[in-house]
Amino acid sequence: ETKQKYEDSKTCIGVISIDNYDETMKGMTAEEKPQVLAELEKVIYKWAETTNGVIIKNERDIYTIIFEQKYLKKIKENKFEILDEVKKIEIRGPYQITLSIAISQEGETEYEKYKSAMATLDIALGRGGDQAVIRNNGKYSFFGGKSVEVERRTKVKARMVAHAIEDLMQETDSIMVMGHTNGDIDSIGSSIGIYKFGKNLGKNVKIVNNTYGATLQEFIETAKQQEGYNEVFIDRTQALTLINDTTLLIVVDTNKKNYVEVPELLEKAGKIVVIDHHRRSPDYIENATLTFQEVYASSAAELVTELLQYTTNEVILSTFEAESLYGGIMVDTKNFTFKTGVRTFEAAAYLRKNNVDIIKVKKWFQSDLESYNVIADVVKNAEIVRDTIGISVYDKEDENSNLICAKSADELLTINNITASFVLGIQKDKICISGRSIGDINVQLILEKLGGGGHMGIAGAQLEGITIEEAKKLLIEKINEYFA
Repeated sequence: ETKQKYEDSKTCIGVISIDNYDETMKGMTAEEKPQVLAELEKVIYKWAETTNGVIIKNERDIYTIIFEQKYLKKIKENKFEILDEVKKIEIRGPYQITLSIAISQEGETEYEKYKSAMATLDIALGRGGDQAVIRNNGKYSFFGGKSVEVERRTKVKARMVAHAIEDLMQETDSIMVMGHTNGDIDSIGSSIGIYKFGKNLGKNVKIVNNTYGATLQEFIETAKQQEGYNEVFIDRTQALTLINDTTLLIVVDTNKKNYVEVPELLEKAGKIVVIDHHRRSPDYIENATLTFQEVYASSAAELVTELLQYTTNEVILSTFEAESLYGGIMVDTKNFTFKTGVRTFEAAAYLRKNNVDIIKVKKWFQSDLESYNVIADVVKNAEIVRDTIGISVYDKEDENSNLICAKSADELLTINNITASFVLGIQKDKICISGRSIGDINVQLILEKLGGGGHMGIAGAQLEGITIEEAKKLLIEKINEYFA
């Protein structure tokens, strides 16, 4: 009993952040701002009262809350109802008020707990905000995260990051660019953009490309035919031979340690830069010198295109390089229909000036008749769960099954009344799952429970050591948990 009292009396420290403060306040008049802030603070302080804690306003959009651990259980049970309460505050403009909350129980001292909470807040913000994250014993618990990410109009951060990367590139002679395993045209296209960035500064740049699916076969062959690109692509063995403690490693289109092409490179590089548009996962690359992670962006190619526009030394893209980046944006937005903002079209317009042949780019994604028939069969065999979720299985062992699953999941979403789709496939000794949504259901939260990740509308996961039937059963369990 005494031990329990001691545990209950331990301190928890939390940090509350108002998401997109500047964008939210911009649409209000001078009279409305104090009224809205007063209403918002009333909700925050009322919630703090339920913990019998102390709340301090650090900055205009950051609050620190200190309370005893015994109140954390009740907060969890109520699923951080404050996240929904603040959304009820009506404001002028296209935005909605949302909060990001981070709570930590880790650390011997209060200061260590505060530092841990601030680091946890970065994860909440890196996942798109509008959620709460609790860190305890190195593990994270997530609550909320059901709002669509808000696009930031200002490009100040892109300019600052471009200059910072340029400085890091100037300090080294050797640069490596690496995407995710089973690379797609977004990871390769953005890698080519970074290659051009470094090459423009006269640096030795290599792209690590160890695995790729059928869609990239034609693209890689086209790339190697371009002038100067014949020896740019290196495999795992070559990368491990060439890397040293002065190499700058730039990771694009992923932030997960175990999802990069060659995880060993993360330990051997001198400095690491991460450029990604996915929501931050719990096993993100922690030792990065610089992280440019914008979850509102459509693709890594969009982010790289923005960076190229702000370099001190002007970068002149060849038609092929512009087409690579354009293809990355096209594939991740499903031909500019998903997750596109104003900045997506601005990046595309910048690339179009370089004589991009859209028909040629589109041909890189075309399926052959055999694959199309397989996709049609997978769609035909889908079953509906919870009224609006389509689930199907591609049960043949196929090295391109992840591609079949992704395209089948996309195709299922075109059917009326289906708001989310999941397709499972077998790839070597793993079960791959592709999840898609039109925005009503957060497929990332569902697949994250299976060790995956991605976005609210596009996500994936890989499972090992189970059959496809067991994986399907597990997926349905997690879908039911999500709705519960």
